[in-house]
Amino acid sequence: MWDRIKEFASEFFVTGDPLIYGADVAIVLTMVAIVSALTYFKKWTWLWKEWLTTVDHKRIGIMYVIASLLMLFRGGIDALLMRTQLAVPEMEFLNAEHYNAIFTTHGVIMILFMAMPLMFGLFNLVVPLQIGARDVAYPFLNSLSFWLFFFGAMLFNVSFVIGGSPDAGWLAYPPLSGTQFSPGVGQDFYIWGIQISGIGSLMTGINFIVTILKMRAPGMKLMKMPMFSWSVLSSCLTIILAFPILTVTLFLLFIDRYLGAHFFTLDGGGNPMMYINLIWMWGHPEVYIVVLPAFGIFSEVVATFSKKRLFGYKSMVFALMSISIASFFTWAHHFFTMGSGANVNAFFAVTTMIIAIPTGVKVFNWLFTMYRGRLSFPTPMMWMLGFIPCFVVGGMTGVLLSVAPADFQFHNSYFLIAHFHQVLIGGVAFGYFAGLYYWWPKVFGFKLNEKIGKWAFWLWNIGFYVCFMPQYVLGLMGMTRRVSSYGWDRGWYELNLTSTIGGFLMGIGFLFQVWQILHSIKFMEKDTTGDPWDGRTLEWTIPSPAPAYNFATLPTVREKDDYWEEKLRIAAGEAPRPKPPLEPIHMPRNSGIPIIMSFCFFVAGFGFVWDWLWMIIPGLVGVAACMLVHSFNYNTDYYIPVEEIKRTEAAAGRAV
Repeated sequence: MWDRIKEFASEFFVTGDPLIYGADVAIVLTMVAIVSALTYFKKWTWLWKEWLTTVDHKRIGIMYVIASLLMLFRGGIDALLMRTQLAVPEMEFLNAEHYNAIFTTHGVIMILFMAMPLMFGLFNLVVPLQIGARDVAYPFLNSLSFWLFFFGAMLFNVSFVIGGSPDAGWLAYPPLSGTQFSPGVGQDFYIWGIQISGIGSLMTGINFIVTILKMRAPGMKLMKMPMFSWSVLSSCLTIILAFPILTVTLFLLFIDRYLGAHFFTLDGGGNPMMYINLIWMWGHPEVYIVVLPAFGIFSEVVATFSKKRLFGYKSMVFALMSISIASFFTWAHHFFTMGSGANVNAFFAVTTMIIAIPTGVKVFNWLFTMYRGRLSFPTPMMWMLGFIPCFVVGGMTGVLLSVAPADFQFHNSYFLIAHFHQVLIGGVAFGYFAGLYYWWPKVFGFKLNEKIGKWAFWLWNIGFYVCFMPQYVLGLMGMTRRVSSYGWDRGWYELNLTSTIGGFLMGIGFLFQVWQILHSIKFMEKDTTGDPWDGRTLEWTIPSPAPAYNFATLPTVREKDDYWEEKLRIAAGEAPRPKPPLEPIHMPRNSGIPIIMSFCFFVAGFGFVWDWLWMIIPGLVGVAACMLVHSFNYNTDYYIPVEEIKRTEAAAGRAV
């Protein structure tokens, strides 16, 4: 009996690596600290009622942001571990298997569990306020989306200490991800963690499309809508077309592994190239899914801090929507080197070059918006300015990669790594940082410290160029992707060491951001105006932080940047527009079903990973039971009375 227990424990828990033991200790200590704090301060009821069961889009947005920042920390640690291994030749810091696992988890976490939830957090925090809505179209579904993402991320991350991390690469190409070369459970953690999280992402896409199309304030036609909301609409349209492909692809891989099918097994009549086509039919649109909202953020930031209307509004809308469509016609440029043929390569080379045109249009629009504007340079604008040269270089190297003959040289090298990070960090991360700094006062009611924020900005930017510019040269010198060690005779030592120093500078920049948040909480610079940046759109018309109902009375929109134009009219001596009388506000009730149902998905997913029917069946039964209970729940809403609205507005210093 004891021998059997030890054998099971050796398979169930990851052992033999000091880094894993350190992670075990950190996880246990963190959980004990959280439970102890909640118990000591008697906050369990508060946590359940105010956060775990909330359907308020603002609180859901905050939870998305917190989760994404934790994942940024985890993914960043993975990156620094890899850079440490590559800093000098013949380093023995990580063995090859551990390096492959970290390489795999870094990519998955940064794209799916950091960038996506940070994007969804900003969707939730901003879009309903920008379009004059009191909530999203489907509040219950919104809560379920978050908890599916959260438990999917937890299922993936638990593989670090239980069962073993996946190590077949962040896109899990077969045959490496098949049972022959990945016989452990790591790849199953990959499949079910992403699968559960992906269902939540698809729900979010549906939710915000309906919210934007059906819940805009009276008078807000589509061509009067703020640019960030346009970018969210284009991103969500791409989500609902792309994520079903990911769902089907991973399900086919699961059937190959679990039931012994041969969809992607070459010697069984399948075709691994079918998987690669399918995964990139999702994968390349996914790149645009995460970068399109960043374009919307930059559009809001540059107009606000240039004190000008965005240049070329209609061309920006056209660019966003055309990128959303064209992103589905470029996937094969990820395997120009796979022998698809000259005609196929030529088609995808041309489509890749074409998609650069609307992307370039936006850069010129932002530059012309700043031209002759009354510019100011707070932290959000600094991130916007840091983005432009970074993204231009990333775009130009992308055009180089779109040339099929040249791609034969670049494709499997560090040149591609540098390009990918140039676009994803310089575009996505810088964009979302700009959005966080910009809307932080609206969400939390206080501004972040500008001095520390600019230190963080410069550390991130200097570190970025020090890290990734050498990698372009390394790629041209012949350093290939996915290598965990190299010899002294290669001549790569100096550039790799420089790149590692840059990576650690970015890590220090992240620590400065953490310091900035903690410092700003302690020495709080409260926003009492609701409009700290002299903004242009509707979210700046309400108190900071926004009340549960967002708007005491729904605004009426007459033109683009309606709030800015109204401020100009009042400054010119005109009377403010009269507001309609207050009425009771219809709001959704909180629900515990989303978190319980998502936990049941987690249980079923964990059961599928280990092939435990005794866990799979209760998990799936729990999911079905939650659906049944919710279908008979008719007590889903309530009304906020007028007197409560008056008290809330008066406490915020607003006359109603």
